[in-house]
Amino acid sequence: MVPAWPGAAIDDHHKVSQVYGIHAVRALLANDPQRARVLYVQRGRRDQRIGKLMDRAREAGVRIEIVAKRWLDRRCDGSHQGVAVDSVELALADESVLETELARWQKPPLLLVLDGVTDPRNLGACLRSANAAGVDAVLLPKRRSAPLNAAALKTAAGGAESLLLVEVTNLARRLAWLRDQGIWIIGAGGEGEHLWTTVDLTIGCALVVGSEDKGLRALTAKSCDELVYIPMLGEVSSLNVSVATGILLFEAVRQRGLASG
Repeated sequence: MVPAWPGAAIDDHHKVSQVYGIHAVRALLANDPQRARVLYVQRGRRDQRIGKLMDRAREAGVRIEIVAKRWLDRRCDGSHQGVAVDSVELALADESVLETELARWQKPPLLLVLDGVTDPRNLGACLRSANAAGVDAVLLPKRRSAPLNAAALKTAAGGAESLLLVEVTNLARRLAWLRDQGIWIIGAGGEGEHLWTTVDLTIGCALVVGSEDKGLRALTAKSCDELVYIPMLGEVSSLNVSVATGILLFEAVRQRGLASG
């Protein structure tokens, strides 16, 4: 697999996976074209967006094959929009990369920690929001985390390739290390003590969200400096994890925008 950060080496022994959909394929060819092996284009599709993808593939030396829609339907587990790419699988960065990068960041970092998000589409939606919010790194536990498969990348809509995605062996220990580096650890859950808008997100901080069904694990919650909540005013008791993640991240964007302005 190929590390999800710039400048990583690639060889021919890595696992090949599928990336499909206009946005996901565009992001791959724009940000990480060395991962692409073959671009498959649906026969008869010649609109402007497809044409630009084909031009980008040619520039990057990626082989193009014209195939039937039925062939793409069989290969892709979702809406392919007439394009798919065989690519070297996206992998996660080592924790040592996080340690190196943290020392280089000039502004207070904004980190996202996903504690047991096991649904690939929820993972992809969280990564899309993380990219849009300018998150510096996303931490994923080695166990109990969704794979970065085609469904996750399609949902991320190109947001995954340019993020620093870090695989963490022991999440509680890594959160303690982040605290020692001056990073404030903020967990989100129904048991939170403070409204999500009342905490200071302009400082270096890590926002921690839990699994789709159970929220934060007990040990993870204990590892947080403070817990916040988003009030539920209707019949439902909680938000989808990707929706909650977007709300939390863009509160940080709002606060940091106000601070810089």
